[in-house]
Amino acid sequence: MDDSTAVEVSLLGAADGARADRAAGAVALLQAVADPVRWAVLDILADGPRCVCDLQERIPVAGNLLSYHLKVLREADLVSATRRGRWIDYALVEDAADRLAAALPGARRPVTT
Repeated sequence: MDDSTAVEVSLLGAADGARADRAAGAVALLQAVADPVRWAVLDILADGPRCVCDLQERIPVAGNLLSYHLKVLREADLVSATRRGRWIDYALVEDAADRLAAALPGARRPVTT
């Protein structure tokens, strides 16, 4: 947990540890997608698995920068990687969309009209 996450969690109060832990996890997940390059990767992978070469063609950043962003998404357990020869195929983790939706404030509350 980085310093900004620790500050945000401490604002929730120490009395509700489980809620604070959920909030910390939600903040970390949302921080992982709060970058235009990572969002673009997720948007492309929402259509299905892609080879890293396809991602490089569609996202206009240097290869090493794309690798960094893919690493952040893998560490957040939003993207999986499978080696195929000298290429790597990336895919969204099965529950990625559900976890992202659940990370939003109010997601666990019923919608009332």
